[in-house]
Amino acid sequence: MSAVIIDGEAIAARIKERLAKEVECLKSIGKAPHLVALQANDNPGSRIYVANQKKSCEEISIRYEVDEQPINSTQDQLLKRIEELNAMRDVTGIIIQMPLPEGCDSRTLQGRINPAKDAEGMCPANVGRVVLATSQAALMRRGVPENYDEWLRESLTWNMPAPAPCTAVGSVELIRSTGIDMYGKHAVVVGHSEIVGKPVVLLLLAHFCTVSCAHIATTNLAEITRQGDILVVATGKPQGVWNGYSAKFKKWQKSPEKSKKPKKPDLSALIKADMIKPGAVVIDVAINRLPKALDDNGEPVLNAKGKPDMITCGDVEFANAKEVAGWITPVPGGVGPMTTALLLRNVVEAAKLGG
Repeated sequence: MSAVIIDGEAIAARIKERLAKEVECLKSIGKAPHLVALQANDNPGSRIYVANQKKSCEEISIRYEVDEQPINSTQDQLLKRIEELNAMRDVTGIIIQMPLPEGCDSRTLQGRINPAKDAEGMCPANVGRVVLATSQAALMRRGVPENYDEWLRESLTWNMPAPAPCTAVGSVELIRSTGIDMYGKHAVVVGHSEIVGKPVVLLLLAHFCTVSCAHIATTNLAEITRQGDILVVATGKPQGVWNGYSAKFKKWQKSPEKSKKPKKPDLSALIKADMIKPGAVVIDVAINRLPKALDDNGEPVLNAKGKPDMITCGDVEFANAKEVAGWITPVPGGVGPMTTALLLRNVVEAAKLGG
């Protein structure tokens, strides 16, 4: 029997419905949420991300503003601008758009954001609060109430004391939405990034899961993933492989006499169906944008419009994996919408914490 598809779009829509009501209440008492995106790049992908953020904010009446800075800004200049945004009473949320100008360190800049205004929940203070808050969150009742609105009220998402890492919290909320009893389950997290992997491990521990974390140095990945009653995958490895190949291919095209033509890359999913425990909950966090196929020359095949024919996929071999798993998130439509919804949630929570 095929897995139950975890509909992140539907769950995110319910969260945004609740947030919209909270925004109206906040506006009525002079605490209107206002998110500012600090941008110092001309990256097309970043511009798309900004447009999507703006659309999501408008859906629930959050004011959204892009703070454009020169693409050659120095770290000191951006740090100064963050301090200025911190001091603005009407700004209740701040997010830094990537990529940053050369010479700028994301951790340093993220660390300068006022923790109460940290829309992504990724400044050191808020990441640290996950460690402290999860010990209390672990005392919450097990399972998920049958009533959906009761689940939203009692969910970990709504009980974090300050903005928290939105992708990590969203991933765990999708696990909880299945209704399984997480207590004592063996959870396997593939990837140990600060944005997803590490905070997900902490949140799963808060639900008394036994947690294994695999990463780039793990040599027996399949052996470990097959043990997971819950499997969370967040590496973006196929994207990394494609980006590396693409850079080498362009270098070869530019100077074929100076470099060797790279071999066609293996763009297959990191997690195959036979690496999944039957009946497991599978949360695929990655969003990879890859060519549908490569031609004989090693370039992406073109679509009807003459542009590279690209597909969006995750780290998990979805078509086959859904025949093994008990529950699984699609890509797109799974964790992505939840990340956006919880980014908005962080902005609303920041407005509540404001003066």
